[in-house]
Amino acid sequence: MEARLNLTESPVAAKVLRHFYTAAKTLADSNLPAATQNLVMLRASQINGCGFCTDMHFKDAIHIGETPVRLNLVAAWRESTVFTEAERAALELTEEATRIADGAGGIGDDVWDRAAKHYDDEQLGLLVLVIGLINAANRMNIAVKQPAGDYRPGQFG
Repeated sequence: MEARLNLTESPVAAKVLRHFYTAAKTLADSNLPAATQNLVMLRASQINGCGFCTDMHFKDAIHIGETPVRLNLVAAWRESTVFTEAERAALELTEEATRIADGAGGIGDDVWDRAAKHYDDEQLGLLVLVIGLINAANRMNIAVKQPAGDYRPGQFG
């Protein structure tokens, strides 16, 4: 399988992608736990069916010490015992924010309140940005049919 289009071959698209990567790096270096960020990015990518991002965030999470058991259970986090309450709240927020069109009124106050029990306002804002950024990445990769399987941790920076 080959991608329909290589966005890095367009000077304007490549410039936009550099800003996108800079935003992702800024979030990665923030005080929102890296494990939480990877779980969130993996879950949104699973929901959206983005093979490239699912591959990438699984491998990145393994690279920083995440366990395969936890990563394998992300899709079934509600039925598993391996996630903290804070991670569960972040995964729930991720699902509602990713499936925003499925829920009347968007993200429920109850979901937001559960996340707010574990994350301060700064971290909640970062969590919203991580969710938004990964959803945008999923959509770009799906649109160009970016193939999955060849990603190497650290490949983009």
